[in-house]
Amino acid sequence: MTPRRRRLWLVIGILVGVSISGALALTAFRQNVMFFFNPSQVVAGKVQTDERFRLGGMVSKGSVRRVPGSLEVHFLVTDFQHDVPVTYTGVLPDLFREGQGVIAHGKLNREGVFVADEVLAKHDEKYMPPQIAQSLKDRAAARAAAAAPPAAATRVPGGS
Repeated sequence: MTPRRRRLWLVIGILVGVSISGALALTAFRQNVMFFFNPSQVVAGKVQTDERFRLGGMVSKGSVRRVPGSLEVHFLVTDFQHDVPVTYTGVLPDLFREGQGVIAHGKLNREGVFVADEVLAKHDEKYMPPQIAQSLKDRAAARAAAAAPPAAATRVPGGS
């Protein structure tokens, strides 16, 4: 085998090795990525069951139910358009309460209930997930548009 051919095989071997390691790294990265969805997206079916993701929204007032004698908690997460039922077994953060922002990590089961394995509460009184803030702005704009009287046609004097 000539030195030129030996170098060619060495370069090909290096390229194959780098390609395989890159493919393995991308596969591992894809498995560790967790996407964020709001309740409207979950209800619209943009999430598959048994796929891990983050659910963000506000805890609906009056929705928190605790199972007596256990750490199991059931509550609704809302974006003020749709609600998603959540179940969590564990100690909730100190800042968790109704009407506050929350992000839960977990999976959607076949019954449409989000089974959380971690719940994160807002970190201050001004925090709100960006999608929820946008949802509130959209609702306020829609209400303002619906409440505004229809514009009357104005005539300009001397015009036709």
